[in-house]
Amino acid sequence: MTEPSITDDKTTQTATPTATATAPLATTLEALRAALGVDAVRVGEQIGERALTDWTRHEPTRPAALLMPRTTDEVSRALAICHAAHQPVVPQGGMTGLAGGAIARANDIALSLERLSGVEELDAASATLTVRAGTTLQAAQEAAEAAGFELALDLGARGSCQIGGNLATNAGGNRVIQSGTARDQVLGLEVVLANGDVLSSLGKMVKNNTGYDLKHWFIGSEGTLGVITRAVLRLHPRRAARHTALVALDDYDAAVSLLRRLATRFGNDIGAFEIMWPDFYDFGVKLTGARSPFDAAHPLYALIEHAGFDADDAGERFAQALTDALQAGALRDAVIAQSVADARALWAIRECTAEFPLKLDPINFDVSLPIGEIGTFVDRCRAALDQRWPGNRSYFFGHIGDSNLHLTVDGHSIPGVDHHAVYAFVYEMLRPLRGSVSAEHGIGSLKREFLPISRSPAELAAMVAIKRALDPHGILNPGKLF
Repeated sequence: MTEPSITDDKTTQTATPTATATAPLATTLEALRAALGVDAVRVGEQIGERALTDWTRHEPTRPAALLMPRTTDEVSRALAICHAAHQPVVPQGGMTGLAGGAIARANDIALSLERLSGVEELDAASATLTVRAGTTLQAAQEAAEAAGFELALDLGARGSCQIGGNLATNAGGNRVIQSGTARDQVLGLEVVLANGDVLSSLGKMVKNNTGYDLKHWFIGSEGTLGVITRAVLRLHPRRAARHTALVALDDYDAAVSLLRRLATRFGNDIGAFEIMWPDFYDFGVKLTGARSPFDAAHPLYALIEHAGFDADDAGERFAQALTDALQAGALRDAVIAQSVADARALWAIRECTAEFPLKLDPINFDVSLPIGEIGTFVDRCRAALDQRWPGNRSYFFGHIGDSNLHLTVDGHSIPGVDHHAVYAFVYEMLRPLRGSVSAEHGIGSLKREFLPISRSPAELAAMVAIKRALDPHGILNPGKLF
């Protein structure tokens, strides 16, 4: 196979090594049972439904086996055995992904981190939380909160998604505008490489300028370079006062202006700024079974969270800022949550996406592009979809503070149309804007052919070179990302 060049775009090769098992599966499974125990190696009907597919609800596939290691050492032994046999392995977390990144094929061995869970240490002095990869995001959040801290990462799947998967996909979530992505919450990482070697860099220091910062190779790599087993997460002082408002706006430009207005007034205390176009908002209200808090329909909606450190802050400053904006014509109307229950009800509209797989045949897009271009792109995209597939039902929403736009097209509204055709149609509109085909959900198997829209040949070749160096047999999550 031709080795990739990372200097000549014309000769760049982006083929990655693909594993072909060199030992009979039965022999590999026998070795795995001896290393991990019989109960940690499941086959056939012993494999639960959760391991068969993710939240994309793509065709479930039962892997050849499911491994359930309890420790980093067991993960190491399992990968060493599979590496020697050239046996493909697919790491799995909470299976809440939306890019097909954790779905195994019939000849793959899935490796679940579910048993490798729990909080190992909370260090108040360094403000860090050391957790195993199978720990749910919500469990990590609750451990931090119990000690008076806050784990900034947050997303709707918090009760099911796992820290390992959050890091492997560099999850974004609701508060990126305030605290950054999953990558920004990590100080140290433990990773098992394809051959079973363990990279343990579980440092708690913010400053550590000693060569390559290897953890960043694995954060966002979607399990193609190694299996994350433990992480040291940085914690923040707990924001004791949160105030939530839903506002109505004239248009997208008004939303950007309001965001900048509030950022100027409150700085980093603006924790979320979620935009919902009417198609999404109306559907979200319907799914929650509640009435809209507004008496009239509006062109655009924003869900805003102000999060400060002063426990005595009852929200007067935030309310005054919205009042000032209303009087200045910067927004049409506003509803401020008066209780935790009110805030949850407003957030339920935005987080109705959890119901999409049950209510729709969702064709999901998770793109990013310059903030100033998002409104125009939505208008162009909606018009193009309506022209191409009249009667389609499409829902636009996103986190515009961090340049992230989401779109879900309901496949039920365009019967007979292959999902791939819709992907290609929308992503091609993104190309001239040099946008990203994945803002926070990863590439997985669903977007791999569209990756060149966002990455140059030289960038892809550099990625392949790293993949070859760390996984020469190509056993880790084959068919994903590349």
